[in-house]
Amino acid sequence: MINTLAVANYRSLRSLTIPLGRLNLITGANGSGKSNLYRALRLLAETAHGGVVSALAREGGLSSTLWAGPEKITRRMITGEIPIQGLPRQEPVALKLGFAGDDFGYAIDLGLPVPAGASVFQFDPEIKREAIWAGPFLRPANVLIDRRGALARTKEGRNWRVMAEHLNVFESLFAQLADAERAPEAMVMRERIRQWRFYDHFRSDRDAPARMTPLGTRTPVLSHDGGDLAAAWQTIVEIGDTRALAAAVEDAFPGGSVHVETGGGRFNLLFSQHGLLRPLSAAELSDGTLRYLLWIAALHTPRPPPLMVLNEPETSLHPDLLPALARLIVQASKRSQVWVVSHAGRLIAALEDAPGCNVVALEKNLSQTRVVGLRELDEPAWYWPER
Repeated sequence: MINTLAVANYRSLRSLTIPLGRLNLITGANGSGKSNLYRALRLLAETAHGGVVSALAREGGLSSTLWAGPEKITRRMITGEIPIQGLPRQEPVALKLGFAGDDFGYAIDLGLPVPAGASVFQFDPEIKREAIWAGPFLRPANVLIDRRGALARTKEGRNWRVMAEHLNVFESLFAQLADAERAPEAMVMRERIRQWRFYDHFRSDRDAPARMTPLGTRTPVLSHDGGDLAAAWQTIVEIGDTRALAAAVEDAFPGGSVHVETGGGRFNLLFSQHGLLRPLSAAELSDGTLRYLLWIAALHTPRPPPLMVLNEPETSLHPDLLPALARLIVQASKRSQVWVVSHAGRLIAALEDAPGCNVVALEKNLSQTRVVGLRELDEPAWYWPER
């Protein structure tokens, strides 16, 4: 489980270190930084897939994603004695992302490239530092893998061993060094991050993948677009918790039931409800009903991930369904660490009442995102690797 998430200089997240729990609720007014926090976590996940630099490029490049305010905001700026203004830069440009659990932690520092006359990729950011350490926060004594630019070292007892001297500065160490023999910690971390799941706005329009009738295969993990809903549902029926699956449908739609019809290798999800003479196919369901069934399938996966992130799961759902969705999420948090990003009042109220729910309420002050009520001394211990 992730106990701490740290972000520096990413959009409105100038400097944020957040404590996390098993169930985390991210709330705040529009423009407070909820989407930026969600996107920062997705960017962090790209390190394990080798695409962190290309992911930044899709967001407009490093120049577009960096904190756009001054490097330092002084007390006199906060009180209004002097205007918000840029001062001479003291530190190098750096976008930093990191997280830590009880066992391992990881941080990456991306910066401006060194000018290279022979390359036309002069706008690609470079990975300046990466580190993997043991324990809840970085200390010199607990660093396991240390990367500076193209050079990476690993700890062997009290000594360091050079693993590589010519790493690509546009690829994370997970893409180049994750080896069971030479760097088992990197392999463990890479596979753990690759299992994170992000669900963001399931489509429910007429041509949505979930309304189709595709060929089906065993599907322990629902795809991000929900196109394999019927196969995922049947997989849960065969190898998952069938009773919990049926109970989730009954909780939201009393008297309703779902079964999967197959023929010629194609899977068709059918929804039966009290008062109807025939079941409805996925193509006939309302947007809200289809989306809710997608959430049931996603949250009852037979292969629970270490982290599941749900971005505005209330979209297109009737407010009366939100308490049932909250109960669904709470049950899922017993199997996986769960993040919920939401601004739906009923869903927020229901999750806030759940035992152990960690509420992260965001606000903006001078355009930088802050956690409401989290003072600097209350933040978890966190130290970035120095360049």
